[in-house]
Amino acid sequence: MPTLICTLLSFMIATPAMAHGDDAHPVGYPWTFDPWIAGPFAILAALYGAAVLRLTWRSRRPGSMLIRTLPYCCGMLTLGCALLSPLHWLGEHLFTFHMIEHEIVMAVSAPLIVLARPAGILLWGLPGKARRIAGSLMRSPLMRGPWDWCTSATNATIIHGLAIWAWHVPVLFDAAVTDTALHRLQHLSFFATAILFWWAIVWRSDYGTSAWHVFATMIHTSILGALMALAPRVLYVAQTRPAMAWGVTALEDQQMAGIIMWVPAGTIYAAAAMTMLALWIRGASERRAQNA
Repeated sequence: MPTLICTLLSFMIATPAMAHGDDAHPVGYPWTFDPWIAGPFAILAALYGAAVLRLTWRSRRPGSMLIRTLPYCCGMLTLGCALLSPLHWLGEHLFTFHMIEHEIVMAVSAPLIVLARPAGILLWGLPGKARRIAGSLMRSPLMRGPWDWCTSATNATIIHGLAIWAWHVPVLFDAAVTDTALHRLQHLSFFATAILFWWAIVWRSDYGTSAWHVFATMIHTSILGALMALAPRVLYVAQTRPAMAWGVTALEDQQMAGIIMWVPAGTIYAAAAMTMLALWIRGASERRAQNA
């Protein structure tokens, strides 16, 4: 394992040099402007920007509005880096970078956006009549019922876990790599179920319950990462096929991708679980002191 980690670090440092030295690779890394990704991204950014300007103009404390928007801006920035920046292009060529892309979407962008609770602000980016209609729809039982069911802690953890494991079945993962529509659906599944999961963790559950579900997610994703990292043969043939052009074998590319899911992503979930646990302990201590 230490050898694999050192290999990953050296590979991350050496990759740009290898790419520029290979005629098959472009001199620069291209950005990706898939209209199915860039379009919704631009619309959300425009709506949120318009809403923030409108609410800041009306607010007596504009500083508080700017502080509230910081998590959303950071979440959208990291999401854009994952799906539009050269990282996405690298992910199409190397499993290692594809895994980094997925983990940013699920474990960085999604919780930051959830922390911002942007739905209410986004509504203010719409014209008055459209805002009222959208608000009514969001409050309707037709929307609230499924949302409440999907964002209960147990249901959200299961839904998110099923999405992760299902898409990492080798035949389905390779199919997503070779089919653009499936690839879009894969990213949408990861992001949407991560939003459900983190919403349940941050806004729908007590700290003790949240700590348990984040810990459970850390365990099962770490197991999946370990299975990929320790597999004796290549499982993801289509995804790892270009690896040799980048100076690593297909098996090494798969192993490094597994380590990304196993260690760095696991560390993020562990930190979130420990934070929830610390908040739960503090709350319990405060209640005990009040009752004393």
